Amino acid sequence: MRQWPRRLKPRSLRARLVLGATLLATSAVLLCQAAGLALLHAWLTDQVDGRLTRFQPMARLYQDVAEGRMAAGVTTRNDTLPSDYRVYFYDSDGHRLAGSLSGDGGGAGPRLPRSESALGLKNGRPATLAATDGGGTWRVITRSGADGTRVVVALPLKEVDEATSRMLWFSLTVGVAVAVGVVLFGNLVVRLGLRPLTRVERTARRIADGESQLSVPDGYAVTEVGHLSRALNTMLDRLRTALHRTEASEQQLRHFLADAGHELRTPLTSLQGFAELLVQEPEMSPQRRQEAQQLIVWNAERMSRLVDSLSQLAKLGDVPAMRWQAVDLLSLAADSIAAVALQHPDRGIGLGALSDPQDDPHEAELDVVDVIGDPHQLAQILSNLLTNACVHTPPGTHVQVRFGTLRIRPHGRGTDVPDRTSANPPLAPGTLACAVEVADDGTGLAPPDARRVFERFYRADSSERAAAGSGLGLAIASSAAEANGGRLELDTRPGEGCIFRLLLPFRPAAASTPVPVSSTCG
Repeated sequence: MRQWPRRLKPRSLRARLVLGATLLATSAVLLCQAAGLALLHAWLTDQVDGRLTRFQPMARLYQDVAEGRMAAGVTTRNDTLPSDYRVYFYDSDGHRLAGSLSGDGGGAGPRLPRSESALGLKNGRPATLAATDGGGTWRVITRSGADGTRVVVALPLKEVDEATSRMLWFSLTVGVAVAVGVVLFGNLVVRLGLRPLTRVERTARRIADGESQLSVPDGYAVTEVGHLSRALNTMLDRLRTALHRTEASEQQLRHFLADAGHELRTPLTSLQGFAELLVQEPEMSPQRRQEAQQLIVWNAERMSRLVDSLSQLAKLGDVPAMRWQAVDLLSLAADSIAAVALQHPDRGIGLGALSDPQDDPHEAELDVVDVIGDPHQLAQILSNLLTNACVHTPPGTHVQVRFGTLRIRPHGRGTDVPDRTSANPPLAPGTLACAVEVADDGTGLAPPDARRVFERFYRADSSERAAAGSGLGLAIASSAAEANGGRLELDTRPGEGCIFRLLLPFRPAAASTPVPVSSTCG
């Protein structure tokens, strides 16, 4: 028996809405009908009370009582009473007289007590009494007569009860009809109204079953279902983006671990091989022993540099640059050129000003480029860019370093446009930036290589760029640029050389505490 409420409970939203609407509509109709029924009954009863109040027995009736005819049980002059009135008399001693006067030929009347004291009626106030026979009721009123007698005038409530009963059955019929109509038409209206929600439900089920590329239809933008659909689509887009980012991050992590393992495996294998050679051949010649020891030192240094580069990338990705101070890019560029020129004396490296044909004349007067940043990281960026240009270009390639200021404009430098690659977000248009360009007139990079040039351990496959290296220099430079609040980008086309551009938002030298910029290594 306890399970019946659960079985009868509607399981669908449509059934609950129809049931709720049916109960509300039926209850409202029944309440209105009950109020109307009570009002009708009260109004009809007031009409009867008005007739009783207005009726006055004629003087001849009191004369009959005085002559003792009523006491003898003689009922005369029935034609003197209109309609269905009944008149009863109590003598001066309070006893009801046996006779009565009626206008309907007799029949059952009100159930009156034998004594006036048991009647309990106040003079001039109507009351309701049961009939002597059957289940009817009468409305009675008392008045004072001659010589201390009391007169009781009564009217039946048969018509009132019949009208009330008919109204009650009519109300019940209307309530049942309304309930049936609400169930039939309400089901149709609710089904049509919930059709957009049903579509959302079906689409959500398909998405849950694996069709993750679907979107919830949101053609009803002004309704709650439309707002829900838009919110679900926004949530789905964010989930898809998060999933894609997670997949891409996992893929990059796999590639990174594979590349790191490969890069570390080579020097470790060399170290192990030469160390085993020294152990297995103790009698080898001094020349071979020295050669093996030099190779061991060289591979150890290579592995140490690789580990240091990975550690630096991790630090740049975790915390922003902390050693903020004013840096003169011109002096920094000159020092970097001098250091790289010593390592590559056969390369011609020039230094010049950066020109922008759309520069404002007032901005062109800023010939000394001072920025706020970490001098060590900025020097490392320029050193990596210059080393990359000298190592990965054919012999005879000319390298040019240009510096200056420029205004970031839409589709200009510092923004994402075709034939431009960067692992850093673009700068906001209108920003005044300090720029350093490292350009070469080599063979350039193909678009597939250019898109991956800032990835860790990535090295182009072309013969001109197949020199030794770990593939971490540009990744470190890009992360350091973003850590200093700037952007490192590459403009290149096959056969037109490469232009690596470092852009740093211009800040006055007096700004000793700039806002740190969070960094994410790519």
